Amino acid sequence: MENLSDITHRPFRLWEFLGENAIKAVAFAGLATIMLIMAFVFREAYPIFKQSSGAAIDSSAYQAFETYGEQPTDSSTSASTSASSRLLETAGRGGKVSAANLLGTVWQPVSAEPKYGLWPLVAGSFKVTLIALLIAGPIGILAALFAAAFAPRWIQEIFKPAVEILAGFPSVVVGFFALVVLATFLQTLFGYRFRLNALVGGVALSLAVIPIIFTVTEDALNAVPKSLTEASLALGASKWQTVLFVVLQAATPGVLAAMILGFGRAFGETMIVLMATGNAALLSPNPVEPVRTMSATIGAEMAEVVFGDTHYSVLFFIGAILFAFTFILNAVAEFYVRQKLMKRFKGS
Repeated sequence: MENLSDITHRPFRLWEFLGENAIKAVAFAGLATIMLIMAFVFREAYPIFKQSSGAAIDSSAYQAFETYGEQPTDSSTSASTSASSRLLETAGRGGKVSAANLLGTVWQPVSAEPKYGLWPLVAGSFKVTLIALLIAGPIGILAALFAAAFAPRWIQEIFKPAVEILAGFPSVVVGFFALVVLATFLQTLFGYRFRLNALVGGVALSLAVIPIIFTVTEDALNAVPKSLTEASLALGASKWQTVLFVVLQAATPGVLAAMILGFGRAFGETMIVLMATGNAALLSPNPVEPVRTMSATIGAEMAEVVFGDTHYSVLFFIGAILFAFTFILNAVAEFYVRQKLMKRFKGS
């Protein structure tokens, strides 16, 4: 009883108290920051769903006061000045965008009749991401199998950091490599027409996804109880059979989590796809045609739009879609797939 009393009534330690509360404060600040970013993105995207109070800008008003070099009269000058002032006052006020416009197949935000069709951007994002996963998935999983089951200890100490160091490469460096070297090599190899396309972007993007798939898959493989491996070998299975049909299948939820996290990483990448895909908003299944992704659209156009304009709000709406999609993917991978993996190992 005295030992229990000592545990429940331990003396106050200032540094322990400060450390615990500092960790709690950092965790709360991180969560609050994410929530504030989410609220800001959705707030800036909200105006496209409500009718604007500002008048629409009429392009004919500009044409009515064009002089083409001749000297304007005082009356025309004052009228032009007042009209320009009114146009500047109405500029930058976003308005409601119809669902038909957002679900269209043409992305042409700068025109007399702006078109904000999101399907080419969504299709481009999925096309590049799927190409990246088709390349990075097998490579990352096989590399993890080699590191976890077949490589000697000294090779593991070199091989694992060498693969994971790819995650530290800046995206702009990978994109520059794809733009200068990879695009020319693939065009020469396959002989297609467009130098920058979805295939180049997907291959370059796979370089950024491989470390994530490798790391998560290797952790899942190492988490498999050694008793399963020993039982399989004791029953006469070879090492390859044990790894492929026992260890890998037991770690399937972890491998699935790795693929989901890799998908989210590739789907939200900006600089690589901005530099390597050609940035043409085309709705085509052909992998060797240029594409434009949602993240690349935000990166390319956000710096040039008018603050508060409809185009501005649509770009934030695209950002909200990306944020929600990647958040859902990460939540599924972390709270469902990994818990399923742990339950399987615990036998529940």
